[in-house]
Amino acid sequence: MPMSHHSHSGEFCDHGENTLQEMVQAAFACKMEVFALTEHMPREQQDLYPEEIIMSRTPEKLSEIFHEFFRKATRLQSAHNMSMAILVGVEIDWIRPSSKDWATSLLSKYQFDLFIGSVHHVHTVPIDYDTINYTKARDIAGGTDERLFEDYFDLQLEMLQALKPPIVGHFDVIRLQSNSQNQDLRHWRGVWQRILRNLEFIAGYGGILELNSAALRKGLKEPYPKSEICKEFMKMNGVFTLSDDSHSINQIGTNYGGLLAFAKELGIPAITYFDKGSQTLDRRFPGISTKTVSLTELQARAFFG
Repeated sequence: MPMSHHSHSGEFCDHGENTLQEMVQAAFACKMEVFALTEHMPREQQDLYPEEIIMSRTPEKLSEIFHEFFRKATRLQSAHNMSMAILVGVEIDWIRPSSKDWATSLLSKYQFDLFIGSVHHVHTVPIDYDTINYTKARDIAGGTDERLFEDYFDLQLEMLQALKPPIVGHFDVIRLQSNSQNQDLRHWRGVWQRILRNLEFIAGYGGILELNSAALRKGLKEPYPKSEICKEFMKMNGVFTLSDDSHSINQIGTNYGGLLAFAKELGIPAITYFDKGSQTLDRRFPGISTKTVSLTELQARAFFG
């Protein structure tokens, strides 16, 4: 059951490539069996990325683009071959308390199958976009990776408490532009305490951590989240799903072999995935169920052959 619960397209994301239909077709060609379309939510004017400013985007325009995404995504979902389940969702970007208003508005307006809860900004500055912005956020936090990591996980908790996302996106993406990409995070007591606190909250409401292969694609030694984080979540009976966080057809399923090997080495017995079904545990997503597939069965699938 190869699956990805996190993807973007160049048609509706200015730092992506390829159309939404091309992403779906490529996922099907790669023998994906579940593929979620999860474009970014619209954001406020001060939160626009450089490429969005160049394209003269506004919050209103981003909302129009998102509406068109949902319309096209649901049309593709209805028309596509049932051998690959297409799920339609959104990646919520938590930046400040007002992000909750944007998120709840979207969740009330559109009937999603799921959503990803993510943090890409700390102190309202992008932390995974480039080193310049990461350094700016780090300076605001006090000048060290440790202080910025603490602030990141505090902000993540705000998002978790406000939204209880069914899937938590790239749990430790704060590593990407730092000088501590591959460091054992238990080394920093304050950071590690915050990580454990957040994991306990996620496990408590039944949230799922994505094993996100984008970290491997971007040169990190381990996917998101790191092994020490996964081990603690397993102790809490936490469960995991798979995501490639693809932004183009060439990134679909990238490094999934390494992702599966990582999960096997940690002793993760099974992967959870979302699918259409009658059993609905989260009332926000009627008709959506969670299922599991063993790592052994997953490895035997054609995708990994």
